[in-house]
Amino acid sequence: MNQVYEVIIIGGGHAGSEAACASARMGAKTLLLTHNIDTIGVMSCNPAIGGLGKTHLVREIDALDGLMGKAADASAIHRRTLNTSKGAAVQAVRVQSCRDHYRQSIRQQVEQTENLTLFQSEVTDVLIEGNQVVGVETKYGVRFGAKKVILTTGTFLAGRLHVGTKEVHGGRSGDQSADVLAETLKQHFDIGRLKTGTPPRIARNTIDFSELEVQPSDGNSRMISALGSSPLSPQVCHITYTNERSHDVIRKFMQDSPIFQQRQDLKGPRYCPSIEQKVDRFSEKNAHQIFIEPEGVFSNEIYPNGISTSLSYEAQKQFIATIKGFEHAVITRPGYAVSYGYFDPRGLYPWLETKVIDGLFFAGQINGTTGYEEAGAQGLMAGINAALQLAGKEPWVMSRSEGYIGVLIDDLVTNGTIEPYRMFTSRAEHRLSLRSDNAGTRLTQKGIELGVVKKDRQEWFTDYTLSYQGLEQQMHTVKVSVKGKKISLAAYVRQPNFDRQLLEQSLAGPYKKDVLEDVVIALQYTGYIEKQARHISRVDASDHVSIPSGFDYMKVKGLSSEVSEKLKHIQPVNIGQARRISGITPAAISLLTLYLRRVPHSV
Repeated sequence: MNQVYEVIIIGGGHAGSEAACASARMGAKTLLLTHNIDTIGVMSCNPAIGGLGKTHLVREIDALDGLMGKAADASAIHRRTLNTSKGAAVQAVRVQSCRDHYRQSIRQQVEQTENLTLFQSEVTDVLIEGNQVVGVETKYGVRFGAKKVILTTGTFLAGRLHVGTKEVHGGRSGDQSADVLAETLKQHFDIGRLKTGTPPRIARNTIDFSELEVQPSDGNSRMISALGSSPLSPQVCHITYTNERSHDVIRKFMQDSPIFQQRQDLKGPRYCPSIEQKVDRFSEKNAHQIFIEPEGVFSNEIYPNGISTSLSYEAQKQFIATIKGFEHAVITRPGYAVSYGYFDPRGLYPWLETKVIDGLFFAGQINGTTGYEEAGAQGLMAGINAALQLAGKEPWVMSRSEGYIGVLIDDLVTNGTIEPYRMFTSRAEHRLSLRSDNAGTRLTQKGIELGVVKKDRQEWFTDYTLSYQGLEQQMHTVKVSVKGKKISLAAYVRQPNFDRQLLEQSLAGPYKKDVLEDVVIALQYTGYIEKQARHISRVDASDHVSIPSGFDYMKVKGLSSEVSEKLKHIQPVNIGQARRISGITPAAISLLTLYLRRVPHSV
């Protein structure tokens, strides 16, 4: 070996940067290997962070001292709160970022992390002895030893770019794919294929904005990171729409789209379809919305969010010209689809280590997910668990009742995915208590105990907790008069349309408005959360019953052969995970739980 590290991360995208910094923050000697150091943290697709369900993930990453939230705030040029007509539990802040500033922020955080080394080279082999990972080899023959390796290849693993009938090798426009590594990994794993896509980029100075719908930045939206700052000036976004003429052009060229050539390796995300898929799937609609999003502070390019496509360049030119405001638009980069290799995440333990090779972890799109936020969350957890294993400690498996990250990983390792997985608030059964506003109170103390949270966030958490507790106490002790009756502020804020000015005037001492908002939201959800907590307690009583590795399910009388085979294949670590496997009946769970409780000595 040319040099030995404790943890090696392959890939410098959103999963890789979070994984590398997490393991390094916990004291592990870490190496981050990437095709190109200049593209660490680059936004390959839309220049935005957050959204419904996704903001919850970013806030949880931030609560554990991750990078994404701080980079999003530092690069923000447009900010909006989504779902404002609904409760706080399902609201989300979405940040439009300056692409260059976001990448620079991630790289700066990575390079300032102690115990972390960068090396630029393509990895061609993961070195394995027996069933234990021992290091990696680059295309130049340089070998690095490691006890833990985290694979975060994104869309680069055997990546192919598609524009019309043309197909070229690549993981992103302008960047090579990891083909040799894909061939190496085929010796140990079955590789499936998924697809994602991106729209054409348009020169801003060729768009007529005069008649387009304006979407200003929301000045009241909060920062995503608890330690965030937003130094850039806000910009205006716009909205336009496709029309029947656009759809006619798309239908004319539909046969040239690789998505409609019965290509199984181009199964794309259901919740973010290409424009040709929208036209085909929603034939009754005569228009589809397009968000015109600036690429950055100094860039002349815009990102037309909503018209991802793999149609030919000629088709793209023709249908773009039919869109209002785009009549004379110039395409600077054609849209394209990218198909890439991924592994069935059911082959992972809940701490993201592979079941086949000890010490090898997978995180990000390699596990079948889509989106920066989903990738970053997995990378963070893989980095934490690799460092915990090095220290001889038990891995941390975040439960579904602890966070959206727990929901994400449990969904993947329990049921797998046949299409790119995206997080939504509807996936979290405990979403009333898993709000984005309380991510810090839920997870930062745990992060401190794990050693993944640095000093500046620990100091913030101490100050925040003291401020929160002080305000919470006042809310229960200070009384206000409502219709001639004295009630506590805690009861007052649970009333519909309470007077916020009266609330603020009734409180003593200086306080931060963000902290007050968190206290108010928590009080408003108290009754619902208590009810949910009772339900969680009842479920957890049985769900935490562990299932030993290699357990013989045939011992359990009454389990069908089909159920036994499914449990044996997935290898759930406890009753809770077994319960969530598709096709496992409540009767089967009852039989298994009773057996494990009655005869623990035999397992």
